[in-house]
Amino acid sequence: MRKKNTRNTKGRIISAAWRLFYEQGYDDTTVEDIIYESGTSKGSFYHYFEGKDALLSSLSYLFDEKYMELLPTIDPEMDSFDKLMLLNRELFGMIENQVSIDLLTRLFSSQLITKGEKHMLDYNRAYYKIIRQIISEGQERGELRRDLSVNDIVREYALCERGIMYDWCVCGGAYSIRQYAAALLPAFLEHVREK
Repeated sequence: MRKKNTRNTKGRIISAAWRLFYEQGYDDTTVEDIIYESGTSKGSFYHYFEGKDALLSSLSYLFDEKYMELLPTIDPEMDSFDKLMLLNRELFGMIENQVSIDLLTRLFSSQLITKGEKHMLDYNRAYYKIIRQIISEGQERGELRRDLSVNDIVREYALCERGIMYDWCVCGGAYSIRQYAAALLPAFLEHVREK
């Protein structure tokens, strides 16, 4: 039971922080704002995070949460490739509507300069587990190529998503990331489908 409360507390802090970052901007959001919005204590906040900057790498937690929320809603009979495209559309829709370009840019910057853990590349994240599960099922069902390893396809899918997010940041959000990915991602990954 303790573990669930721990995850809920940390999750509430992260969710509140990113909501405030989006609404008020990163610079105008204080630790006190986050504590108040999350309904937690200062001790809880500092138990999980050294400060506000430590929350930047937690954006990947929100991506994982979105994938976990979507997974049970997907028709299990849907083609695996189509499942991946659906997850991407929904994630990028969330990014477009709930994550500012400034915050996503800060996330990429923090991952580029960190000497520690690179959260976006942590293959133990729910994001990677879900993608691996879908790809494995797709290979078993003959929908995705079996001559490529599951991990190779996972890496390629994640690389395409990161590349599109990075480009969206560099371009200052000049286009709809969701629409752009819906057009490009299937073309980039078409070769992983079984012919």
